[in-house]
Amino acid sequence: MILDSLMSRARATIAKRRQYNRLVAEIDSFSSRDLADMRADRSEMLYQVHKQIYG
Repeated sequence: MILDSLMSRARATIAKRRQYNRLVAEIDSFSSRDLADMRADRSEMLYQVHKQIYG
């Protein structure tokens, strides 16, 4: 029972980390020009991604 709980929490944590890494890589792939065209700030986008994934 405890081991199952531990394993499921570990899987959930790994899934969150993968999603976070995927989104960060996508944001990092934007050039400064792309961000300017979108009127976006890279650091704000990264902050929002972290907030969305981890709360």
